[in-house]
Amino acid sequence: MKILLPLFYLPPISWFSVFLREDAEIVFEQFESFPKQTYRNRTAVYGANGRLLLIIPVKHNDTRTINEIEVSHRDGWEKIHWKSIKTAYQRSPYFEYYEDQLEQIFNFKTNSLFAFNLNALKIIQKILKTDKGYSLTEEYFRNPTEENYREKFSPKKEQEFILEEYYQTFTEKFGFQEDLSIIDLLCNKGPESLTYIKNIQNK
Repeated sequence: MKILLPLFYLPPISWFSVFLREDAEIVFEQFESFPKQTYRNRTAVYGANGRLLLIIPVKHNDTRTINEIEVSHRDGWEKIHWKSIKTAYQRSPYFEYYEDQLEQIFNFKTNSLFAFNLNALKIIQKILKTDKGYSLTEEYFRNPTEENYREKFSPKKEQEFILEEYYQTFTEKFGFQEDLSIIDLLCNKGPESLTYIKNIQNK
């Protein structure tokens, strides 16, 4: 089965349950028009004040396809995001174990949002110890032949997956926060993360 997936910034945990499906051949969409307010340039982590969105600023020009979107370096967002992640997870069980690898994500120099997300995914795959392959679309199809997941994941609507609760650093303050960035799972579950992902089921 071929699945057409959007490429996200440090994707939510549910996204990985689709990406790592053993029966699926994954194709990343690179020619879609860039939709605003999606996980393509934002990720959600668990901060000291609850759910925290980290958003990559993008340049607003005439280019609208996802593979041509450029990130804006004006505000030094890489340092801000990395500091936010460190602050959020430095007390979690596995942050120190993965810290050097995670920091590499934000040391990667590129103007391309797509390239940044792809490089981050490669680093996450190394941490998860999975070498799942994928290909990229060669053109845009409104009605693709692949199973279409381009609109399946949204920060604005309830997701379609069942995620078991696990301990999070600020659980006692705000309770369990569902389907955050893969970073949250890695820092709290460590080597058990891959097994957790593979046990996720659809509602």
